[in-house]
Amino acid sequence: MGDPKFCRRKYDTPSHPWEGERIKQENELVATYGLKNKKEIWKAQSLLRHFRERARTLQARVRIGDPQATKEMKELIDRLTRAGLLTPEQSTLDDVLALNIEGVLSRRLQTLAYIKGLSYTPNQARQFIVHGHISVGSRKVTIPSYLVKKEEEDQISYNARSPIANELHPARPREESLTPEGEAPLPPAPKPEAKAEPAPAEKTEGGA
Repeated sequence: MGDPKFCRRKYDTPSHPWEGERIKQENELVATYGLKNKKEIWKAQSLLRHFRERARTLQARVRIGDPQATKEMKELIDRLTRAGLLTPEQSTLDDVLALNIEGVLSRRLQTLAYIKGLSYTPNQARQFIVHGHISVGSRKVTIPSYLVKKEEEDQISYNARSPIANELHPARPREESLTPEGEAPLPPAPKPEAKAEPAPAEKTEGGA
């Protein structure tokens, strides 16, 4: 039917640009998940906000006994369970309202590729994905923000046509750098630099 006439943003920016606590939290998320910029955080927050608004609307409709709301509630929970955002034990709208930004960011292909030990760091995982070295099943995926479904988790691997698929490729993490479970270790916390102690003053023969 043709291209859309007008493009629109898929995220909302913060209402106040200079909130110190929010900026600190966003910087920590960017460093932890290897994000390109804070726009990726805002996109995840907008997606999360959409799910919460949907859950609150359905809660109000369920209270008044709307039978269609019960059906839509089940469909929403099933959708989030398939996406890996909820576990099979979580089956209420309160569980949807309890979702947080970390839960969404942890479902990104970039994060899961790093957790599965396909890269040394989240930033390297992003590079591998953008360059076409990672596939989900038989399909090459070049979008780091791709939200991996629960059934696709075990299908994340190196692209068979990528040179990194060779086990001897130097860019692949070595076995000794991975945990026994095969997952990439978390980066160690930086150690404080030791302060050099001043050398003792030499005594002269005169005792000065």
